[in-house]
Amino acid sequence: MTRTITELFDLKGRTALVTGGSRGLGLQIAQALGEAGAKLMLTARKPDELEEAVQTLQAQGIDARWIAADCAREDDIQRLVSETLQRLGDIDILVNNAGAAWGAPAEDHPLEAWDKVMNLNVRGYFVLSQAIGKACMIPRRRGSIINVASIAGLGGNPPDMRTIAYNTSKGAVINFTRALAAEWGRYGIRVNAICPGFFPSKMTRGTLQAMGEERLAAHAPLNRLGDDEDLKGVAVLFASDAGKHITGQWLAVDGGVSAVVGG
Repeated sequence: MTRTITELFDLKGRTALVTGGSRGLGLQIAQALGEAGAKLMLTARKPDELEEAVQTLQAQGIDARWIAADCAREDDIQRLVSETLQRLGDIDILVNNAGAAWGAPAEDHPLEAWDKVMNLNVRGYFVLSQAIGKACMIPRRRGSIINVASIAGLGGNPPDMRTIAYNTSKGAVINFTRALAAEWGRYGIRVNAICPGFFPSKMTRGTLQAMGEERLAAHAPLNRLGDDEDLKGVAVLFASDAGKHITGQWLAVDGGVSAVVGG
């Protein structure tokens, strides 16, 4: 007998690890997974922000914990995986969201800044996915990995944004998603990517001021920026059995920006 739509989206009994989960898009995704019934482990670099986020989620009846870790460091990643498995058991859902950006003209972009962005945004995603895959997803032949990319990975930006390292890293995340999905499908592991557009919560205050919210919103056919609800639906779709036949895909959540030629 086929399941109801409510049953397909239900995440009760599953555990999710969300990187960069203390604020912004990571916290929005974590909240969605928790509301659908998943137990949560949030990680980020700053303990005070993690504690505040977890307290907010727990006040809503969501089972959430935290571990402070830097996902640009391999030793921190290994510790994060080990402690999560000890405290919550096997990980069913991994959300790779921790990331960095750097604004500079390409001709003057510092190499150390390039390496910082690529190390966290690409290498960190791979190292954590590999560790969790080997520890529990491959042996159990199940799991969902959700990579947070960006519409910046689909092409260039307006010239005044000058984020070549970030764009390059997010383009790499999209193809990493496809490649890993193709390789790990045999293990029942699904790998998909979310490509957010302009969300105030993921942009620096300086970028918002420089670009202007109204100007950014005008790029989108829906004439608005993303809000605190707009990633919740796709996150639960990719994490749950409602998306059990979806893998290797990316979905732009951008108000239609990527649908506009030259947008």
